[in-house]
Amino acid sequence: MEKIADYAKLLRLPGLGGLAIPPVFGAISVGIYDLNKLAILFIIGALSAMYGFILNDYADVELDSLVKELRGKPLVKGSIARKTAVAICLLCVILIFFSAFYLWRGEILTEYKFAAITCLALAGILGSIYDLYGKKIAGSDFFVAISMALVFLFGALAVANSLTILTWVIFFLTFNQTLHMNAIEGGIKDADHDYIMGVKNIALSVGVKVEGRKVFIPLPFKAFGMGIRCFSAILVFIPFFYGMKYYTWQIALLFLFLLGVFYIEYRLLTTKVFKRSKIRKFIAGATFLRYSLVPVMLISNIGIIGGILLIILPIAWYIAFTPLLGIKLFQPEM
Repeated sequence: MEKIADYAKLLRLPGLGGLAIPPVFGAISVGIYDLNKLAILFIIGALSAMYGFILNDYADVELDSLVKELRGKPLVKGSIARKTAVAICLLCVILIFFSAFYLWRGEILTEYKFAAITCLALAGILGSIYDLYGKKIAGSDFFVAISMALVFLFGALAVANSLTILTWVIFFLTFNQTLHMNAIEGGIKDADHDYIMGVKNIALSVGVKVEGRKVFIPLPFKAFGMGIRCFSAILVFIPFFYGMKYYTWQIALLFLFLLGVFYIEYRLLTTKVFKRSKIRKFIAGATFLRYSLVPVMLISNIGIIGGILLIILPIAWYIAFTPLLGIKLFQPEM
């Protein structure tokens, strides 16, 4: 059972309900609702997420060993060999491209499909650079942000012959969320140990630091984080100005979720005491609210039930698979 738990942790199994969604959102943004196609895109998204996280774990074994809360990670404690992690990564790559071509079985390889496979390859390259060398490159968070956005764009290009305003809006929302998650949230969460290993990132470069139990977050970093959130808030409403149908309550719900995101952002950026468990809760709450924005935006196209299903999918998935890890619910290892 312990071995199963270790592999579930390595594969990020409980989080795949949300991590695998970007290419599915991409397809929905261009009006594709075929469940078979969406299922294959979900699998590709899941495999892409697993590849990225496992490779990152492989590269960060030494760094993670410095953090007490991360010493239970499979590669750190040695319950899964590093060469096994590499083998899983290679298998993920093979399955990703096999799934992509299986999605197109019996179809002509158009320029859009070629663009889609190019996006997938570029996403893999940029994500790999971030995983393997990101700790040595300040600003490498942009690499992984572009990578995630390209995985989303793959989902749209793989099944359609044209892109919409909605597609590009969600593309930039995906970029923003990933950039914020890595540069801002990750920068604060890991500020107590990143400097020990000589990590170069945006947070440390602008002066985020932890002294004892106190964390100092300089104004430029706060402005950067809040700026990303403001840009995202503007993006959310752009499709409606270009003719996308909406309900009044839908707009009100978007405002409500955005208020929640900004409230958590304020709490995170004004944190004075470094407490990783508290920071994790801020990150988890903001991630759920930010994720929920896209399903709410899509309600006009997929219906209320479709929107609700997309919102609850990551939560239901997480609740279903977390028991395999033997940890408490809503206390993820990050």
